[in-house]
Amino acid sequence: MEDDTRIAEALTEALQRFGHDVDWVGSGAEALKAAPDTEFVLLDLGLPDLDGQEVCRRVRETSAVPIIAVTARNEELDRVLLLQTGADDYLVKPYSMRELLARMEAVARRVHAPTPVPAAPGGSGGGGEHCAFGPLMVDMRTRQVELDGEQVHLTRREFDLLAALLTDAGAVCGREDLINEVWDPNWHGSTRTLDVHIGSLRTKLGAREWIQSVRGVGFRLVLPDQQ
Repeated sequence: MEDDTRIAEALTEALQRFGHDVDWVGSGAEALKAAPDTEFVLLDLGLPDLDGQEVCRRVRETSAVPIIAVTARNEELDRVLLLQTGADDYLVKPYSMRELLARMEAVARRVHAPTPVPAAPGGSGGGGEHCAFGPLMVDMRTRQVELDGEQVHLTRREFDLLAALLTDAGAVCGREDLINEVWDPNWHGSTRTLDVHIGSLRTKLGAREWIQSVRGVGFRLVLPDQQ
């Protein structure tokens, strides 16, 4: 999704050379129509009709398609908001085709990798697909989360972060370990991104106490009444 025809044509040609089928659209409205039928979205934020962040948010409401945002905005807040909106990664212009392909491969690897999670302490197990931790129920196969019987809507990153914490609930997960697992071992973005996603996850779980901060180390998932 790129509104600059010259850039779009060059990018399309380059991606096709590497074996990708490419469908280019130049507006946010077209992007929203095309996204459900694609396997990967490269999203330029400077679209003529809708801001790219809004397009990303709307796509993420109905689809788990991988999204890499391409932006000339280099401020940390812009990047944090973009990731919080639901993008899987971002590239700041100008960028090389080698970096774009590497990031596409890394995102695809994370999205399609299986996520086995054992039963969490304090709950009942489900063979790695269903986990119960107090009133929190997590279905790893369908990526559905319920709390006290009510569905909790999480972004892909938020779900992956919760799954990582649930793997060894009660134990401290180091900041670097969480970034490596939920983002990528080669992640070069701000570690502030992790804090933003932790904050968003706490809000959606309805209580800050679900995720305890361990100063200088990381975070751990606990039942609010067990702290």
